[in-house]
Amino acid sequence: MSLRTGRPGTSAGPVTGPAPAAPRRRRVDWPAWRAFILLTAPLVVGLVVFKYVAMGWGLLLSFSNARGTIALGDWAGLANYRALLDDPRFRTSLSMIVVFTLVIVPLTFAIALGLAVLVNRLRRGRALFRTTFFLPAAVSYVVASLIWKMSLFSGVPSSAANSLAALFGQEPTAWIATVDPPLYWVVLITVRLWLQIGLYMILFLAGMQEIPGELYEAARVDGAAGEWRLFRHITFPLLRNTSVAVTLLLVIASFQAFDEFYNLLSTGLAGAPGPDGRPPLVYLYDVSLVQQDYGVGSAGAFVVTLLIVVVTLVQGRLVGLGRKDGE
Repeated sequence: MSLRTGRPGTSAGPVTGPAPAAPRRRRVDWPAWRAFILLTAPLVVGLVVFKYVAMGWGLLLSFSNARGTIALGDWAGLANYRALLDDPRFRTSLSMIVVFTLVIVPLTFAIALGLAVLVNRLRRGRALFRTTFFLPAAVSYVVASLIWKMSLFSGVPSSAANSLAALFGQEPTAWIATVDPPLYWVVLITVRLWLQIGLYMILFLAGMQEIPGELYEAARVDGAAGEWRLFRHITFPLLRNTSVAVTLLLVIASFQAFDEFYNLLSTGLAGAPGPDGRPPLVYLYDVSLVQQDYGVGSAGAFVVTLLIVVVTLVQGRLVGLGRKDGE
């Protein structure tokens, strides 16, 4: 038996049960909100004061004549940006960091991925090798740079690099001081590789361990033989999101390079000037803290930030950051 409701003459549909109850208003959990605000307020205040206020003040400094003081001086408009871009030393530093990025990113990506594949295949001792490769990531860039400079590549015959070269009949080489050919690049590249490979190997390893083992078993049943074919058709495609994230992190870290360049190339072992290999951050350090031209230094900081943002957006667009599989 069905019931009809509504005004006479209307075609109301059949009602098969009681009318749905009105939605109940959710009670606001004020104690939870108070706890949330109390716990997050220090972090938010710290971010606002030490990040966003500082960034805003730096933006204002980039448009003013601020020499020897961080107080806002006379309005300079875009003069600081024009002076910066007209300086050949700044353009050279940009070229250098682009070359450094083009070398260090693919090298780190390939070596970290290869190590992750090898460690992932181990049946025993995986934790030992994982920890061994990851430990350098916890070392300070300054400490590692000084070890590379004063021990491994110091240029004396007893240094590690020259001792190894002597086994092949090579004469002792001043690795950091030699600019033709630029052997100091060997020192810069090796110290950066040693410091960061373990971290990215861990990221690749975590991505591999999320791949279901049934896929490999099904591929073997279908006749896919050989570890290379399994890696090419299963492992690497399913590591797409991890690969995109690793590439983005590597590019950003490369553009922010400072410690190894400053500590390796700023001065020689005897205090003499080292080779002129300054990336943008070392150049801006000299402008801001040595010459105390905070207006030009702030302008340079925003130029480098804009460059990193543009490169990251373009790269994310090309590799499909955030795109789901199959899209």
